[in-house]
Amino acid sequence: MSAPIRTIKKYPNRRLYDTANSGYITLADVKQMVLEQIDFQVIDAKSGDDLTRAILLQIILEEESGGLPMFSPEMLTQMIRFYGTAQQTMMGQYMEQNVKAFLAIQKKLQDQAKQVYGDKMMLTPDLWKQFMQMQAPAMQGMLGNYLEQSAKLFMDMQQRMQDQTRGIFTAFPFPGFPPPSGNDDNKR
Repeated sequence: MSAPIRTIKKYPNRRLYDTANSGYITLADVKQMVLEQIDFQVIDAKSGDDLTRAILLQIILEEESGGLPMFSPEMLTQMIRFYGTAQQTMMGQYMEQNVKAFLAIQKKLQDQAKQVYGDKMMLTPDLWKQFMQMQAPAMQGMLGNYLEQSAKLFMDMQQRMQDQTRGIFTAFPFPGFPPPSGNDDNKR
């Protein structure tokens, strides 16, 4: 049986109140909940609106402002450009699926590390670096497969979008837009 979703209330004074522990918490505490894989929802105490995404984005902003950002300025610029375009939904799904694929690869690598170093071993960043250097050929193969799957996933999504668009607009003749393949008049 899974634990119930923890409710955190955000008050107008910007304070976060953890209803499970009956006390105020900080963004660092919320980040720790994320790291511990505790399911939670942040709601506005006054309106009842779900603020979970906004709080998670605040945590990301703080992390990105720190010493080792994950996203380059170019990546952030491209992400901003997707907002308000037809690709916005597709890009979000694409990125989400890629993160899931990356996590699956990471799990495989962690399982390999456990086989080499044992279950009770703590994987420190230095130890992880050593392990990755030992696994360089395997890692390159896995990342190659990951990138190949990622490209295929993108192409599949693009093809589905084109098929859906064709399905919507087949009744309308557009110059330069090929008719459906079932039209035998154009084959002769």
